[in-house]
Amino acid sequence: MVQRRDVIVGRGRIGSLLYELGGRSGVLVGRDDPIPADVEGPIYVCTRNDALASIIDKTPASRREDLVFLQNGMLEPFLQSYALQDNTMGLIYFAVAKLGEPPIDGKTDVNPEGLTAVNGKWANDFAALLRNGQLSCKVLEKAVFRASMYEKLIWIAAFMLVGTKYGVTVGEVEQSHRQEVTELIGELKRASEGLGITFQDGMVERLCSYTRSVSHFPTAVKEFEWRNGFFWDLSKQAMDGGRADPCPIHTRLLQQVGAVPQMQR
Repeated sequence: MVQRRDVIVGRGRIGSLLYELGGRSGVLVGRDDPIPADVEGPIYVCTRNDALASIIDKTPASRREDLVFLQNGMLEPFLQSYALQDNTMGLIYFAVAKLGEPPIDGKTDVNPEGLTAVNGKWANDFAALLRNGQLSCKVLEKAVFRASMYEKLIWIAAFMLVGTKYGVTVGEVEQSHRQEVTELIGELKRASEGLGITFQDGMVERLCSYTRSVSHFPTAVKEFEWRNGFFWDLSKQAMDGGRADPCPIHTRLLQQVGAVPQMQR
């Protein structure tokens, strides 16, 4: 008999937290373990992006629509390649400093209601699960969620890149290099709007407020294809086609930190 049980893939900080919030009633598996086929319900994928392909491949076809993706970065092109672009996705703004420690909610002075958000088939289930730990979560319709997803991508791309340039934390970027990161945010915002994304006003204030709430986070340009690589691809496609770079500040900074080669024009 098929049972209704959450499946949580990934034994790290987020996966272990979700397992505890569910009263340990779910099924917790590692990234290399098979996906149980004898249960139904959401499958929360709490791994790094580089594990996603193998997890999807070993998920039974009948269960793939239940995969819930909680990763940072731009997942849309990857999910489209698997026809999973309508799956449930979550934007996690809460933080777990160490395995087993209580989470810190993603509430800021600009967004005291919290920033964590979700969209899709299992959105209400995910929000309810987080409420078990007194964590906030907004259930958003698709267009609003996509804008929020792009906004978080812009935060990661901008603050990590400027922070890497100076070798400082995200908090130090906000305090000491705010003008530079603001210009970069504006540029990436315009590039995203060129793709049809509509943002709410006040992005810089929201992102700087969030930065202050996680000011100790270190910076690094990593998981490139999922993060800064999205905007670099826009730049490279434009320049290869003889058009102006839509993200010249971003390109220059990537070159300065050695993340991409110098372009020959």
